[in-house]
Amino acid sequence: MTYPDLHMIIGGEKVAVGDRRTHTVVNPATGEDIGQLPLASADDLDKALAKADEGFRIWRAEAPEKRAAVLTRAAGLIRERAGDMAAVLTAEQGKPLGEAKGEAIYSAMLLEFYAGECKRIYGRTLVRPAGSHAEVRYEPVGPIAAFAPWNFPIINVARKVGGPIAAGCSVIVKPAEETPASGIMLVQCLLDAGLPPEVCQIVFGVPDEVSRHLLGSPIIRKLSFTGSTAVGKHLMKLAAEGMKRTTMELGGHGPVLVFEDSDVDIVLDTMVAAKFRNAGQVCVSPTRFIVEQGIYDNFRDGFVERAKKIAVGNGTDKDTRMGPMANARRPDTIEQMVADAVDKGAKLLTGGERIGNQGFFYAPTVLADVPQDAEIMNEEPFGPVALINSYAGEAEMIAEANRLPYGLAAYAWTKDAARQRRLADELEAGMVAINGANVSAVDAPFGGVKWSGHGSEDGAEGVLACMVLKSVHQS
Repeated sequence: MTYPDLHMIIGGEKVAVGDRRTHTVVNPATGEDIGQLPLASADDLDKALAKADEGFRIWRAEAPEKRAAVLTRAAGLIRERAGDMAAVLTAEQGKPLGEAKGEAIYSAMLLEFYAGECKRIYGRTLVRPAGSHAEVRYEPVGPIAAFAPWNFPIINVARKVGGPIAAGCSVIVKPAEETPASGIMLVQCLLDAGLPPEVCQIVFGVPDEVSRHLLGSPIIRKLSFTGSTAVGKHLMKLAAEGMKRTTMELGGHGPVLVFEDSDVDIVLDTMVAAKFRNAGQVCVSPTRFIVEQGIYDNFRDGFVERAKKIAVGNGTDKDTRMGPMANARRPDTIEQMVADAVDKGAKLLTGGERIGNQGFFYAPTVLADVPQDAEIMNEEPFGPVALINSYAGEAEMIAEANRLPYGLAAYAWTKDAARQRRLADELEAGMVAINGANVSAVDAPFGGVKWSGHGSEDGAEGVLACMVLKSVHQS
């Protein structure tokens, strides 16, 4: 696989490095430089804004059938190119090829779902006396500035552009500079499918420069961001200056409640794989395992046994089940958090170290009996670390699950139907999985509560998030 030349896309034109500043893209499995990415100048961003302004006027007037057709054709192109997209994704982000291809296919499924939603943007007519009329309408919000992270570089971009395009908006998307080619390929599928070039722009740059420039423009009507809570709060403050709408999918710290009536082997077979998927670099990653006392020893020992068997290596190796961390910063952060936990009394049962002398590999790690004041119990590790603690019963377990200000995804395992209903009610999270590990589907809203953000992507809600309401009264 030859890593592609990198560029921005503004008005359908490929904007190459030229005399612009650049960012060096690194293969996280080898540590080798694989590409030079152009970073936008202020003039580049102004051109993108002008195109987005023009694109909104074009696209909002387009028939829903046309928008649906473009999204459907783009999904077909993603399916055709999924193998090439996966190879590029693995080269710049590190995850195994199978996971990378699955991400591309999920993105195609999402665009196909959004294509259907183009024709399901319903308002309503209000009851009025004869001679009067009142209705409620949904209208596209306007040009959107969207910022996507590096952990799922195809699906995150698909989420950022799919909803706006279905709603009739234009969008300027900035994927992560660490993983640019995946997003470029996704946007190119849309353009090749017939999307007017003014409707979707893709830019890269120094993040603070790009966000301040785009959010400082009156052209942008909405911000969509996926990333850390700290950065999300900063961007919300910038957006507030222009009273821009926001959709924020922020950090999590996924609790997993495991009750004594669970089948421990089924829980372990499911959740160990989920924990170490994408090296734990998943916003909904299960991290705090809240285990009822009666099964704690068996659960802990079984978790460690399975974690030790995970094959870690280059994502291009067919036997690899966990690739490297995505950049050089991540192993440093995990190393510090694990050391802090051990210093405070946690038991390191496996892992806790880097692997090899090249790339950014970190061993699957299990910590048990982790004190509540350890940093890792309160801040999202975003890496291959599982935290396992014992609790006395349901009330104590729910209290621990809800203790943190984060509320993205939560998981629970129990055969008790009444308890399942209580957990669905009481767990403070935007997404809850009971007796399973999946909280994501193209037809279901994806988003959190509390410090994990607000608004949703995916599902019908992902399109409605790009709309504004208008009530019309006629006499």
